[in-house]
Amino acid sequence: MNTVDIYTDGACKGNPGPGGWGVLLRSSDSQKQLFGGAMETTNNRMEMQAVIEALKALKRPCKVVLHVDSQYVLKGMTEWLPSWKARGWRTASKEPVKNADLWQELDVLVNHGPHDISWRWVRGHNGDPGNELADELANKGVAAALGQPPP
Repeated sequence: MNTVDIYTDGACKGNPGPGGWGVLLRSSDSQKQLFGGAMETTNNRMEMQAVIEALKALKRPCKVVLHVDSQYVLKGMTEWLPSWKARGWRTASKEPVKNADLWQELDVLVNHGPHDISWRWVRGHNGDPGNELADELANKGVAAALGQPPP
């Protein structure tokens, strides 16, 4: 199994507002950059969309080290998800889980997909080269959503 390091990030100009997601995929022999955006979204949705797009981009089963700067995504996938599912996609306070559509898609990709995924938290905007590039790509996604040239 190939090992792939993935760095993801989301950005939003206003929350909600126009947003973007960015992905850097790195393996021993290649590197790929992806980005995209949406007009009316939130930062959390863009953080999640980045992970979804990254995993969808993999063409064969891989050992994945997924670097995220979003505690929301990290804790959602590693701590909160089993409880949400057990409660029928409700929080402990019986409210509907926000972004349930994306959490459900992530659940399928992460927990029922072909990849061996390990999660790593990286502090955002702290000089990590992979995270910094993912941030740049997310901002390109915002520009694309707005129909502007990339920053």
